[in-house]
Amino acid sequence: MQNETVIPLIVEESFLEKRQKITSRVRVSTVTRRCEQLLSEALVCQSVQVERVLIGKFVDEIPTVRQEGDTLIVPVVDEVLITRRRLLLKEEVRVRLIRRLERYQRSAIVRRQEAVIESHKKDKEV
Repeated sequence: MQNETVIPLIVEESFLEKRQKITSRVRVSTVTRRCEQLLSEALVCQSVQVERVLIGKFVDEIPTVRQEGDTLIVPVVDEVLITRRRLLLKEEVRVRLIRRLERYQRSAIVRRQEAVIESHKKDKEV
């Protein structure tokens, strides 16, 4: 062979390394506080008023239950024996719905939470 010259080849390599570094820490916690709160609400109250009205009049058939405005009228009849049967409207029971508005207020204890965030700086590698 002829005179050969060997030239070595050199390869240069580079690499990148990553590391985590803690620069700060954050702590999140909650604080529950109790405070008094006034509750206020309008309430609708209903009651009934019953009135008995004597009628004392003969009718040919039993009257039906009827509504007049805010009053429910319930007829009450007796069967009376005469030479023939007739219906006597004895009385009417009148039931009236009465509505009134009342203001309701009451104190109540309620709980609220707040977030407390604390930040601590650090220069520590992991």
